[in-house]
Amino acid sequence: MEDSAGGASLPSGPDAKKRRVTYFYEPTIGDYYYGQGHPMKPHRIRMAHNLIVHYSLHRRMEINRPFPAGPADIRRFHTDEYVDFLNSVSPESISDPTYSRHLKRFNVGEDCPVFDGLFGFCQASAGGSIGAAVKLNRGDADIAINWAGGLHHAKKSEASGFCYVNDIVLGILELLKVHRRVLYVDIDVHHGDGVEEAFYTTDRVMTVSFHKFGDFFPGTGHIRDVGVGNGKHYALNVPLNDGMDDESFRGLFQPIIQKVMEVYQPDAVVLQCGADSLSGDRLGCFNLSVKGHADCLRFLRSFNVPLMVLGGGGYTIRNVARCWCYETAVAVGVEPDNKLPYNEYYEYFGPDYTLHVAPGNMENLNAPRDMEKIRNTLLEQLSKLSHAPSVPFQTTPSTIQAPEEKRIWINGQNLAYGMVTIMSQILKMMRKLYADSQVLMQNRLQQMLK
Repeated sequence: MEDSAGGASLPSGPDAKKRRVTYFYEPTIGDYYYGQGHPMKPHRIRMAHNLIVHYSLHRRMEINRPFPAGPADIRRFHTDEYVDFLNSVSPESISDPTYSRHLKRFNVGEDCPVFDGLFGFCQASAGGSIGAAVKLNRGDADIAINWAGGLHHAKKSEASGFCYVNDIVLGILELLKVHRRVLYVDIDVHHGDGVEEAFYTTDRVMTVSFHKFGDFFPGTGHIRDVGVGNGKHYALNVPLNDGMDDESFRGLFQPIIQKVMEVYQPDAVVLQCGADSLSGDRLGCFNLSVKGHADCLRFLRSFNVPLMVLGGGGYTIRNVARCWCYETAVAVGVEPDNKLPYNEYYEYFGPDYTLHVAPGNMENLNAPRDMEKIRNTLLEQLSKLSHAPSVPFQTTPSTIQAPEEKRIWINGQNLAYGMVTIMSQILKMMRKLYADSQVLMQNRLQQMLK
């Protein structure tokens, strides 16, 4: 493994600044099991972590065990009844009329089954994304990674698409306590509908989703869906066809994101790295290589804006592990060897035992003329945003609700109470001074953050 650019940034970025990367991992995450035959396998996160450790990437990051998100944390977006249901339902209780009558209401069933430890899984996923946001808010990291996050389909009061709790929305709400504008970018093969819906009426969050569109779950994400009210033109949808390859994807992603960064000027960015857009995915239909997928992270990294990196879909689990391991390397700024180091799951990666796999021979149904039309349409939409929205603070809430010393565990241990308390007080004073200098926030912001 070699550092690029003299031990700093990968060649894609114009800068040579080394990033402070923090990484969240719950050691029990791979024990959760959706059920026999279900395509969503949390074990893939353990496999990715195993590769990360065997490539020694963990030595280049701060490693955190997330503090489990509590019901109160999750209620910042989800309804009380839905959270109470998730917190109490179990495989043994679903036949009880008290619970069974709510299964359809909360869309819990085949795609989103009740399994052992369901709420614990949700707490770990959401806790990692909230913790990542806290790290960025406090300026303790430039990039924060949570591969157990990225569950973008969950709605306010229902599960959807293998997702129960929308850790992304919870993480963004945490970021909004400090950052005026947050950009959300989604490269999962499925439309990021849950996140878009949550922020569809506000200009404080811009959502950009690159996804398969048509007769494909969830069926949303038309190019004409641009947001409403104060959020009009702050939702961008890039509808794509089967066979999307690296070159075609890059030809859309980079000019669109470049323009978004220029016009919107986000204070923080969240990237959902759903790996079901890779070639050969069990449920996907794109033809991206691991490097092509990682180019999106590499490009966003080059802007030097606080960046949260999350997981998402991905159902050919050996390739998910490859992808998220490589993208962790991109985050820390090294180029790992293609030959895999021996690891506990080595047999999964045969017969080649390499980090990268060649794209398939799929036909690319995304014609250059269609790609140009999509690009021009979206760039025109962005041109309607003459400048970044000004969002003055009425007040800046405390960055976190739980005590600082309990929110994040480093290497399995709680942060030292004294230093954290002192830093917390300093940060609060700085935020208060900043807030006092601003004009009153519009009522719509108060309503959005309730």
